[in-house]
Amino acid sequence: APAGTFFSLVGEGTKLTRRGEPAKALACFDSALQLRPGDRHCLVARSECHLRLGDTQNALKDAEASLQDDKTFSQGLYQKAETLYTMGDFESALVFYHRGHRLRPGVQQFRLGIEKCQEAILNCVGGPTTVRPKSRAELPSVSRQEEGQRSSEKLQSKAMKGQKEEPLRNPRIERQLLGELYADKVYLEELLKDKDLMESSTKEGTRVAELVHRGISYLAGRSEFWWQQKPIHVRLRERRLRQRKHEPSELSRYVEKSLEDIEMLLADDRFQESGKRAERLLQEVQGWSDQELPNKSQVLGDIYSCLGNAQLKLGQLEAALQSHRLDLQSARENHLPDAVSRALENLGRVYASTGSFQDAINCWEEKVPMTTSSLERAWLFHEIGRCYLELNEAAVAQGYGHKSLQEADKGGDDEWQLYATILVAESQVKLKDYWSAIRTFEKALEAAQLMHSEAMQETILGALDNVSKTFVKELRER
Repeated sequence: APAGTFFSLVGEGTKLTRRGEPAKALACFDSALQLRPGDRHCLVARSECHLRLGDTQNALKDAEASLQDDKTFSQGLYQKAETLYTMGDFESALVFYHRGHRLRPGVQQFRLGIEKCQEAILNCVGGPTTVRPKSRAELPSVSRQEEGQRSSEKLQSKAMKGQKEEPLRNPRIERQLLGELYADKVYLEELLKDKDLMESSTKEGTRVAELVHRGISYLAGRSEFWWQQKPIHVRLRERRLRQRKHEPSELSRYVEKSLEDIEMLLADDRFQESGKRAERLLQEVQGWSDQELPNKSQVLGDIYSCLGNAQLKLGQLEAALQSHRLDLQSARENHLPDAVSRALENLGRVYASTGSFQDAINCWEEKVPMTTSSLERAWLFHEIGRCYLELNEAAVAQGYGHKSLQEADKGGDDEWQLYATILVAESQVKLKDYWSAIRTFEKALEAAQLMHSEAMQETILGALDNVSKTFVKELRER
């Protein structure tokens, strides 16, 4: 395969995943893994695609494969935990979230995973206040022998029927759990009554009855999973909480919890759900008065920020731009410097994604004086430099690369030191200062080797080879 094919496939797959096209991304990752079988980062990416497509078995298989050589690989641990959680195996998922949290305590996703698993487990079994043990007098008098006999009879009955006992569920509760999908379940159950249709087969030879049963089984599984995640009594309580007139403090707590949930969904890459939750919360807050929610303007800005981030991840760039503009407008009107800084950062990201590099530069340069962290400045200077490089202003890009490197050195961050060094080298190539670019790429290669990043090493080696050939060619032409 030509040099760089693996990285281009991975890059394209990552881009498609962010746009919400997991099926197309899956094809890219499949091709990439043919070129480099067993690449753990690519396996994690493919596992994420399988998970988004509902194929939990292959998602789990890829996640476990990424951990085969290194059981401490944090991305693999997180992906396996996410897959187990989606499968409804909350206890096993909790184990892997804890394992990842011990290895990488600074990664927020592991902490959020622990919290959501604990909540799901409590929803399944109930908290200590929801279970009242019966007194001895209320308990039926059954000997151990009788109890064993009854259990044996139940098992024999199940074996004779050849199927599992399914829990009885109130149709009203099931309708609330499935939402719009409930109509599909009713439709499939009606199809079962058509005997002629059930005995027919598709062109591929699959029996229609098998397809219908598979669909009903899937919907029943989803219903059970959603019940475990958030039982109906919890949903009804939250709905009543939204519909009642609240005290200002109670409303503020509700909004704060809702924003945390939206951000947690965003951190879990559940962008569609996060965006929908943000839109619903936005409609609710817009219907409240300033007396009910004294900090209404600030809350609206926070919601616009979350909504814009979800829209950006879904590839809805115009909508994301509008949301972040409204966030910035709200922050400026209410004189909230932290919110202004946040909105400028997010606006810059959207502008850069749309190719409006000068607009992105304007936003980020306005944000620079508001930053207090060396690492944040290192990121900002790097992104601004990248935009200038895209605008073919290599000299300015090189200057920002040096600024980014200086801030990364102050913060002691190896990763941003590497990125800044590469930016400087690429700027030198654009300026045709090939000898300086070769030396800078060699420094970047040393940094990548210290970080044990094989992917970065290969990328830098490819760039170094290209620059060296160009340099030699130029010397011969002289």
